[in-house]
Amino acid sequence: MPVTGDAIRMMNYVDDIAATLRRIVANIPFMTDEEKKMLGEYMRKSDPYFVAVLERLEKGGPVGV
Repeated sequence: MPVTGDAIRMMNYVDDIAATLRRIVANIPFMTDEEKKMLGEYMRKSDPYFVAVLERLEKGGPVGV
């Protein structure tokens, strides 16, 4: 099955997300506990939430934003 340009673009977006997460992980050791907590809360409240999008993709249903 050939991959469409849209699918490749979406995979590139995932690569961008992964690169951003690697930068975050690399800086965690330099953050205070308060900063870690604040960042964690901020990430959890982001909309759409990464894990929620992943779950909806795995279920095969529409992913509304």
